[in-house]
Amino acid sequence: MEITEVRIALINESKLRAFVSITFDNCFVVRGIKVIQGPEGLFVSMPSRRTSRGTFQDIAHPIREEMRLKMDKLILEAFQAELRNRGISLTAAD
Repeated sequence: MEITEVRIALINESKLRAFVSITFDNCFVVRGIKVIQGPEGLFVSMPSRRTSRGTFQDIAHPIREEMRLKMDKLILEAFQAELRNRGISLTAAD
């Protein structure tokens, strides 16, 4: 399974930096992925929903660690590329 497209929609709300959609094999898309600015840097958050108990549960997520690492790498690279394309420095996005 290959990631064939990564779409970035930049956001600058508190810690949220972008919404992301990824497409697998040009036939399956996952929307609602987020790029978040955490205390130790940027990280990728899978789409989730709030349960009736007030906790969050992932809607979609990779099962294997190697796929998670691949997704994180491609998403963060696409995020950085989008910032560069728009002439935004990471410090300006903070």
